[in-house]
Amino acid sequence: MNVTDVDEDYLLPCGRGMDQVWRRLDAVQAGNPDAHEARCGDCRAARESLLALREATRELVDEPDPPPPDLFGRIMSAVRAEVRRGQTLMLPTEHPGTVEVSEQAIAVVLRYAADTVPGVRARHCRMRVVGTGPDGQNIVQISMSIAVRMRAGSVEGLVPLVRQRVATAISARTGLLLGRLDVTVVDVYQEKDR
Repeated sequence: MNVTDVDEDYLLPCGRGMDQVWRRLDAVQAGNPDAHEARCGDCRAARESLLALREATRELVDEPDPPPPDLFGRIMSAVRAEVRRGQTLMLPTEHPGTVEVSEQAIAVVLRYAADTVPGVRARHCRMRVVGTGPDGQNIVQISMSIAVRMRAGSVEGLVPLVRQRVATAISARTGLLLGRLDVTVVDVYQEKDR
């Protein structure tokens, strides 16, 4: 087999290429077939198939897609990502060298930790470095806002659990030291019955 054979057009039994039939489809539809197209049954069958394909494609394009079932969640994740990257923080490592991670990436980890508390949705997370620990780790101050679900339990019971999960995540997942953590309830939401 010659390498150029791979690039050649698919040939119909009459010897015409499918690509040529496709290019001339509108001309034949408009009543301008060449002598071969006017009498060839193979070309006619190929045209009918191509017309059916074009019509099916047009229907798919014209048919509006329903929104994906998780569209709201995906939008909220993007909103929470807070487009800007923020400052980078040096994280401790067991190996020589350093690792720099953006504040945004750490905020995502902390929001996820808050979201693991049933009935809580993290809304906003800000942090700033306020000092350096004894081993050179950054000490950070975190300010987080959350929304709580109606009837999810008392706010007094949820906030300490959020504080515990976020404090554990900052230590275990990032190696940063927590100086201060402020959690503010800014919204109440109600889940729709499924």
